[in-house]
This record gives sequence, structure tokens and C-alpha cells, in this order.
Amino acid sequence: MNDDLDQLCKMLHLRRVLEVIEREVERAEGEGTAYTEFLARVLREELHDQQRRATEARIGRAEIPEPWSIDSFPWDRQPGVDRAVIRRHAELDFLRTGANLVFIGGTGVGKTGLATGILLRALHDGYRGLFVKAQDLFDEMYASLADRSSRKLLDRLVRFDLVLIDELGYLNLRPEQTNIFFKLMEDRYTARKATIITTNLEYDDWARFLGSPALTGALLSRVRHRCNTIHIDGPCLRSPVNAA
Repeated sequence: MNDDLDQLCKMLHLRRVLEVIEREVERAEGEGTAYTEFLARVLREELHDQQRRATEARIGRAEIPEPWSIDSFPWDRQPGVDRAVIRRHAELDFLRTGANLVFIGGTGVGKTGLATGILLRALHDGYRGLFVKAQDLFDEMYASLADRSSRKLLDRLVRFDLVLIDELGYLNLRPEQTNIFFKLMEDRYTARKATIITTNLEYDDWARFLGSPALTGALLSRVRHRCNTIHIDGPCLRSPVNAA
């Protein structure tokens, strides 16, 4: 490849073209490929590479702790999950309509794995998403009160197409945290942005950790208005008895 073409590819940030063009030139010369076909080949390579890098960037920004997928879930070890229901949600219709998913079940039954698999599917489909532990979220909400950055935090969280809040219910909240959480869910509800929640609590028990029956009722009316609730009543996948 001549220096001029090399420089043009660098200036246009065509990284994959730089990697494949010599190979494709040799291929085109050997096959007598038309110019348009040659150009389509190298641009297709560039497109696929840019899509791959964009997906990797979205996954990195989502802060997923472990890349569980729907395909790798141990379905045979968890009879408490309807595979067809999960795969239907993994088609992401709920996300496109701004509905929520709430996974309810005991410790270790696979709530986080399934929720993460759906989030990962959304990231691969081009949606922007975020994984956050409930404890970390509420800590960040409380810290935002000190420097008056709560509105900035909420605006950032509302911009995500999909937010996964993991392990809701394993903590005691201050009233200020409950108020900010209510505002987050209200803003996402209004913007028709989907949220996935995993929790060990039935809805009737949410007031116990949120601390305000009235606010809990208002919150649940928004969470459950457009919502799919998935109960997982099955064995703990971390049990040695069930270990693979």
C-alpha cells in the first residue's frame, strides 16, 4: 500500500482497512475482481470491525461483573425457570416498549445470571445499558446529596436504554435514598426506559426496606404498570449438591 493511501486510511480512522487492504488487493488482482466489489469487501470489513469495537465499548461501559449469557445458563439445573419465557424476553420487546423486568427469587437461583444475559443481549443489539448493584446505587445516591449532584446522577441514569439493578432488598435505606430512588424510577417510567430489577423480596415486602408505605405504593404503581414479573422457585445453583 502506498504512503498516500496509508495516510488517508489513518486520517479517516479506517483501522480495519489498513489491516486487510494488502490482502484484498492481492485477492482482487488474482481474481480479476471489479473495483466496486473490491471496495465493498474492504468497507464491509471496516463496518464489521467498527460494529465489534462499538459493542465491546458498550459492554465495557455497562460495568457487567461477569458476562453471563442466556445460552450458557444451566437450564437443566434450574427447573424453576421457564426457558421459553426467558428467551421471549431476550428478544427485547419489553425494552422497545419501555416495560420493566423484575426477577424475584431466593439467593443463588440464577436471577442475576438471567438478568445479565438479557442485558448483554441488549448491548449486542446496540442499546446502551448499565449493571449496578443496589448497594452501590444507593451509596452513590446518598453521596450525591453532599455535593448536590443528585439531579446530575439521575439524568445520567435515565439516559441509559436499560439499567439492571441487582440485589434489591438486602439493605436498610435512609429516607433520602428512598426519595432519590423513587425519582429515578419515576423519571425512567416517564421516559419509557426499561429497568431490570433482581430481588429476594415479594412486592408486599418492599415497604420494609424502602421505609415508607406511601412512597412504596407510588413507586410500585410505576414499576408494575408496564412490567413482567418472573418468579424463580427453584434450587440454589451454588449448592454443592447441584454443582456441575
